[in-house]
Amino acid sequence: MRALRLFGDRDLRLVETDAPPPPGPGEVRLRMQAIALNHIDVWGWRGMAFAKRALPLTVGAEAVGEVTAIGPGATGWTIGQRAVPYGALTCGTCRRCMAGRDNLCENVRGVKGFHVDGFAQELVNQPARLLVPVPDGVETLDAACAGITFSTVEHMLFDNARLQPGETILVQAAGSGIGTVAVRIAKSMGCTVIATAGDDEKCEKARALGADHVVNYTTGRFESVARRVTAKRGVDVVFEHVGAATWAASLLSLGMGGRLVTCGSTSGVSAETNLMMVFQRQLRIIGSFGAPIGRTASGLATMARGIRPVLDSVLPLEGFAEALERLESRRVFGKIVVTL
Repeated sequence: MRALRLFGDRDLRLVETDAPPPPGPGEVRLRMQAIALNHIDVWGWRGMAFAKRALPLTVGAEAVGEVTAIGPGATGWTIGQRAVPYGALTCGTCRRCMAGRDNLCENVRGVKGFHVDGFAQELVNQPARLLVPVPDGVETLDAACAGITFSTVEHMLFDNARLQPGETILVQAAGSGIGTVAVRIAKSMGCTVIATAGDDEKCEKARALGADHVVNYTTGRFESVARRVTAKRGVDVVFEHVGAATWAASLLSLGMGGRLVTCGSTSGVSAETNLMMVFQRQLRIIGSFGAPIGRTASGLATMARGIRPVLDSVLPLEGFAEALERLESRRVFGKIVVTL
């Protein structure tokens, strides 16, 4: 079978390799159909591994596939059924997994495509417990964006920030994969959305998605817009994943008791924080990484209700490196998906 393997920093090769053995007990074999790209793919490609890993490594952390074989004891699946694999190899037995907080698994063995072999190969054996069925009516290319993108956004907005209908939310980097989804979900709830982006073209696209107010954060002061739009009260929620470049102003944009939820730091990992403002204004800063597998299911249900990801482009597997370069340089609006 074909597999896209990382041999060193920025050294991706499409190679022929052995197909996996028949699925073992509790496993299901998938024929992979599509892979959606994320910044975690860029980090791995650039050599930014946060744990030991052995190279070469098959890449691809977010995907969708079709069931082609079912191992002993893997009940509830049928041949030809589509499924989204959960990318974290969780234990399923620790107290956090048992509580449905498996993104905090105490015995996780890594993230597929980053620490261990991922999904950018034609055939993959996956534990059945780490698969989520794709509902009828959800397009396959859209489903490829459920395992990380939709699940991350829903975990940030609902489990962590507790976004409520009618609130005002500031969505940073609204042209990104998660940013576009956050805008669409927040608007579907009746929220007022202030969106930022790094250039005027992306700002206009964010407005077309439904954002009520847009700001080019390289030339404008989004914290001033946030104050003006809310009559100086400040926004209820900031959806943050840019990092150092927007951090201080994101905090300034919040109203009393506001919540900032962050899952990324693409512009830098260190930023100054005015602690007096945090405690005097009773702000909440919430870190969010990944999502429980239940959020993959709820993300697919959100798609089934008609809220789709924004697809920037669809490329063949051979275009994976090109897609990473575009993602790294931020020449993307929405998601890039590669097909097998």
